[in-house]
Parts: sequence; structure tokens; C-alpha cells
Amino acid sequence: MADPEHLEMLKRGVKAWNEWRRDNVYLIPDLYGADLRGMDLQYVHFMRTNLGEANLAGCNLRKSFLVGAYLHGADLSGCDLEGADMRGCHLSEARLRGARLVGAVLNKALAVGVDFSGADLRSAMMLGTNLENSDFTGAYMEDVDLTDARLKGVKVEGVRGYRFPGR
Repeated sequence: MADPEHLEMLKRGVKAWNEWRRDNVYLIPDLYGADLRGMDLQYVHFMRTNLGEANLAGCNLRKSFLVGAYLHGADLSGCDLEGADMRGCHLSEARLRGARLVGAVLNKALAVGVDFSGADLRSAMMLGTNLENSDFTGAYMEDVDLTDARLKGVKVEGVRGYRFPGR
């Protein structure tokens, strides 16, 4: 359950949230299971924030800073994550169906069993990311960098703009 004080701080807006984060650098915000659907969170600073099981469907998370964030089981369907910095985040079992991740950086992320179906991943970087058992069905993946990514069991039917090795 999300910490009510942390949720209230976020509802004050991205500027107030980011200032609060700068003043509380060592705090790990808890927004577990929060319903944040459709919020405009462009440029939000969610480093090391607990967003597990949160509903972020349809959010504007362009240029957001999600380094080390915990997003296990979160719903990010239809989100705009263009240019988001998601290095080292925990995305396992998250839903990113139809999300826009153009130019997003997911290097060294844990993304086992993620639903990327229909996502726009053009120019995304996923170096060293564990993507085992993830679903890329119908995703647009032109210029994606999957160097050293773990791809065991991924679903790739209908992927556009990328040819997976051995398929």
C-alpha cells in the first residue's frame, strides 16, 4: 500500500515532487499499488521509488528518471516513456502494452516476463538487460540495441524493424 504522505506529495505536481526528492535524497518513496492512471509525470524523478503493482496506464512519463525504480507488476500500458532513463530498474511482470519507449534507456534492467506487445521501442537501449520470457509481439523495434541482453524464451511474432538472432 502506498504511503499516503508520498502519494499526497506527488499529487502536488512534478515540480513539488522533484524538489521534495532533492531535499530527501536518501528516502525511498513508497507508491506501491498507487492508482496514477493518466497523470502527466513528464520529467518526474522516480529514482529508487517503489512503484510495484502501481497503475500508471496512459501516463506521460517522457524524460522521466526511473533509475533503480521498482516497477514489478506495474501497469504501464499506453504510457509515453520517450527518452526515459530506466537503467537498472526492476520491471519484471510489468505491462507495457502499446507503450511508447522511443529512445528510452533500460540498460541492466531486470525485465523478466514483461509484456512489450505492440510497444514502440525505436532506438531504445537495453544493453545487458534480462528480457527472458518477455513478449515483444507486434512491437516496433528499429535501431534497438540489445547487446548482451538475455533473450531466452522471448516472443517475437510480428516484430517490425528488428531481426532477433536465430529467428
